Amino acid sequence: MRYFDVFNGDADGICALHQLRLADPLDATLVTGLKRDIALLKSVPAEDGDVVTVLDISLDRNRKSLEALLARGVVVHYFDHHYAGAVPESPLLTAHLDDSGLKCTSALVNRYLRGRFAVWAAVGAFGDAFDEAALEIARPLRLDEGRLALLRELGTSLNYSAYGLTEADVLVKPMDLYRIVSHYSDPFELIEREPLVDRLARDRIEDIEKAFSTVAIHATGAGDVWLLPDAAWARRVSGTFANRLALLEPTRAHAVLTPLSDGDYMVSVRSAKARGPTAVDFCREFKGGGRTTAAGIDRLEAGRLDTFIDSFDAAWGAA
Repeated sequence: MRYFDVFNGDADGICALHQLRLADPLDATLVTGLKRDIALLKSVPAEDGDVVTVLDISLDRNRKSLEALLARGVVVHYFDHHYAGAVPESPLLTAHLDDSGLKCTSALVNRYLRGRFAVWAAVGAFGDAFDEAALEIARPLRLDEGRLALLRELGTSLNYSAYGLTEADVLVKPMDLYRIVSHYSDPFELIEREPLVDRLARDRIEDIEKAFSTVAIHATGAGDVWLLPDAAWARRVSGTFANRLALLEPTRAHAVLTPLSDGDYMVSVRSAKARGPTAVDFCREFKGGGRTTAAGIDRLEAGRLDTFIDSFDAAWGAA
């Protein structure tokens, strides 16, 4: 029997897996990638009797590969909070799914483990911009504001580290980052001992400042569309920037575009709070995906930019 751990390389995926392996250490083959590397199950060579644990990647985007694994007799444990669609029926599949927009994958694992490693669940939730969920998870830990701020900073930096078009864009590969995190049962010890944490925080802040020095290419009373330059720093910070915009102005919708090498765009979308469609429903119109409040489009054709902006205005109002 072989074990495979398949996880999104962002803060939520890393912290979700870290909780599971603190609870149940396994010698598993790791499969991960950058934030937008969603279709990970197709690269898993599991066979009859093997066990695959999947964390924080869309079931909908991996449906055919999941069905193929199940057909080969692979046992699959699936934890995720993105849009799933119809869930395959199989005695080999155990699914912990919640796409309500209220919980991230780290929170689902925390519930499954009954809070055994809640401090790491809080880090993952903060990193995935689920601040309210993170604070609720951390409440039994009775941490002061200073300690909570450290967890928020750590989660945000881990999440920032996952964005980029290629591994050349990021400061540390997701696989390497998980391995660093996996050495620590205490996130405060990680913060104190690992220089990489400080570097990620410094570069994240610098990149955010650069992003805010740009100007939205389209703005109404209901939302804005930003176009960042064709640069590694812009690709790194795109998701973090979108999260910051949503935090500052939650009642407005936000879209952040970064150019691809061929002139098309990668897009991060954050929906307006309690108004308009979900971010994932909007992005699915452009062959994207994600979750209720935060979603993305891997490739928006340059010729469809005006259509995208018109749809954005129609979705959240051009007031």
